[in-house]
Amino acid sequence: MRPYLLLFAGLTALCCGAPATTSAGKLNVLLITIDDLRDTLGCYGNPAVLTPHINRLAARAVRFDRAYVQYPVCNASRSSFLTGLRPDQTGVTDNHTILRERLPEVVTLPQLLKNDGRHSTAFGKILHLGGGRDEALRAQWADLPLSWHTARPYEATPRGRIKLAGRDLSNGKLSWCHWGAMDGDDDDQPDGQIARAVIEEIERCDDRPWVIGAGFMKPHDPFLAPKKYFDLYPEGSLRLTRPPGDQTPAPPLAVGFGGLGAAFAQFADRDREEFLRAYYACTTYVDAQVGRVLATLDRLNLWENTIVILLGDHGYHLGERDWWNKDTLFERTCRAPLLIAAPGIKPGVARGLVEFIDLYPTVAELCRLTPPPNLAGQSLLPLLRDPKGAGKPAAITIVVRGRSRGDSIRTDQWRFTRWSDGTSELYDHTLDPEEDHNVAAAHPDLIRDLSDRLSAALAAAGPGRSSPGP
Repeated sequence: MRPYLLLFAGLTALCCGAPATTSAGKLNVLLITIDDLRDTLGCYGNPAVLTPHINRLAARAVRFDRAYVQYPVCNASRSSFLTGLRPDQTGVTDNHTILRERLPEVVTLPQLLKNDGRHSTAFGKILHLGGGRDEALRAQWADLPLSWHTARPYEATPRGRIKLAGRDLSNGKLSWCHWGAMDGDDDDQPDGQIARAVIEEIERCDDRPWVIGAGFMKPHDPFLAPKKYFDLYPEGSLRLTRPPGDQTPAPPLAVGFGGLGAAFAQFADRDREEFLRAYYACTTYVDAQVGRVLATLDRLNLWENTIVILLGDHGYHLGERDWWNKDTLFERTCRAPLLIAAPGIKPGVARGLVEFIDLYPTVAELCRLTPPPNLAGQSLLPLLRDPKGAGKPAAITIVVRGRSRGDSIRTDQWRFTRWSDGTSELYDHTLDPEEDHNVAAAHPDLIRDLSDRLSAALAAAGPGRSSPGP
């Protein structure tokens, strides 16, 4: 999957007064999603990773420290937060299913904004990219023309395909698991082209209301970025973390499964260090592209009528549990970065639990729109106004792997995960924030309670059904 950042333009009247709007009286919405982005950001307490531009956005935004995706894989996560529905409602639990094959009449968030009169364009990966060279199939994956007037993918230039340094980290076992310090400048890679296209589109729109999706594709694998970003992280400069010697082994379905687990188990320290270095380099590269877009908002004085949402589409393991990917129900993949900056909203830090399905009703309320009636989330506007307020009592994340399934509930103190093979996990975040020690056997009554709460939350969402238009 690919971590994504959302920039949303235009807020409605809030506690601090009515924000400026476009000539049509509407707020702009700039949605930035960053593929596979976890909390390796300076603003999230990771100063080793150079992210000055995202840090600058965080300084004027509300930063959500405990925001949880509903499925820790690209397509399923994006289909969920762009519809405001849980994966059991969308029916999308993999990277191979087009959203409208399951919900042909659903109204997506960009569609709601487009139907309200905003010019709607997507650059890069907003919904999952699929279809290869088949333009008609690509349009279906991008949800043209319902969600967007136009949508466009990008590829590296011939110069940007020249690898100046790099290596396969899995000895050919995993086709995606390699890094490359590439020739050329930022615009020789897709994310640089996406930033340039977003800037040009903002300039073209002038004072027309718009919704723009900026779907950045790094730090998703393969880990390719211009060489200058690798140079920021000299070889041998990064420290690897080691699990405690008494770490509880995870259930078979939880992590370490399949060919990925077998390949990661063969990693030597050199492989781990190079993987980490490449992920950091790609993160700093995408941060620079975000900075170009933010500078355009500065130059055109658009902050007073623009909502800005920046997010990763899910988290990512960087060696925790000897895993270097997503698709688990551990904290590292269920929790992802989320920043929201908007007119009338003061910067702050929200530590309450929130879910990505809450984005849809939040943007709808900020833009004074009536959302579809069956959304599973709730508006974050109270937390935007008072970040110290209480969040949700729990957040839910699921995974489906063939005939196997896992469901996980995160409360303020606990993470409880149950698997279809009958195994379960319980982690006490007060004492064990890295989820190293499974204490399920010691708390049977608590497990029964959390399991009941988990079942009730999933049942409350109900099966997927079509949403009427606005």
